[in-house]
Amino acid sequence: MRRVNYGLNGGPEVLFVENTPAPTPGPGQLLVRCEAIGVTLPAVRRVREGPEPIPLGGEIAGIVEALGPGVRGFQLGERVTGLCFEHAYADSALLEETMASRVPGGADSVTAVALVRSGLVARRACTAGSLGHGESVLITAAAGAVGTMAVQLARAHGARVVAAVGTTVDKRPHLRALGADAVVAYDDDTWGDPVDVVLDSVGGTLLAKATRALAHRGRLVTFGSETGPIPSHELISRSASATGFRMGSPAAPALMACWRDELWDWHRDGRLRTGVHELLPLEKAARAHEIVEAHANLGKVVLVPG
Repeated sequence: MRRVNYGLNGGPEVLFVENTPAPTPGPGQLLVRCEAIGVTLPAVRRVREGPEPIPLGGEIAGIVEALGPGVRGFQLGERVTGLCFEHAYADSALLEETMASRVPGGADSVTAVALVRSGLVARRACTAGSLGHGESVLITAAAGAVGTMAVQLARAHGARVVAAVGTTVDKRPHLRALGADAVVAYDDDTWGDPVDVVLDSVGGTLLAKATRALAHRGRLVTFGSETGPIPSHELISRSASATGFRMGSPAAPALMACWRDELWDWHRDGRLRTGVHELLPLEKAARAHEIVEAHANLGKVVLVPG
């Protein structure tokens, strides 16, 4: 089978396709024939900035080809999706049973990759911020895979949505169509009136400005992969709070299952749209990384082995 790998850290140019035997599922693992692979910003950053090369992880969806010892919840031939931690960019990949969920009948793998993981992150961010009906929320990286889900979920909560992006060029109509009330750029002098909640998946130097955007008793939720300082005096002066979360941390399986069902239900009835920026073959993984690294994507960038 084919697999994308890299031997040295660097930019997209270090990625290459190699031929390797298909892996054998171990205890509690599924072997999945990949039909769609979601490219994430954390994976892109690890290739460039990581201390050493590690297997390329990512969101996958496809057909169960083999079951490891002890797997009881899935059968051969079922379509599943989930977050794969080792060699996701491949014709076939290993998926832990605990990370897998079924794709409903009639849904395809590309939709699953664009909807489930990004939707769960966005749902958890809205919950962590205690976003309420009639409140205002500012969402950074709003045109990305998680951001497009967050904009729609916040709108469904009855919130006023301000979408923040690196550049508004080509992104404003897209975000307006998803329900954003206003679209601002990171380097704008002002982001408008203070907001009740900021959902920030960027981090870094943007955290200070995100904190200053909060209204009195506002809530900052940070879940980006880039660390940065949060000015405590800004929180104190606003009686505001800051919190964070990591999707890999323990969470109630029943709650995650409930949220997944909710995402699929909302997608089926048209309340939640998936966004796919581009479908690329496995051999174009470097191009996929270029798009994500440049923050040029509107929604998900997906590799399709095919």
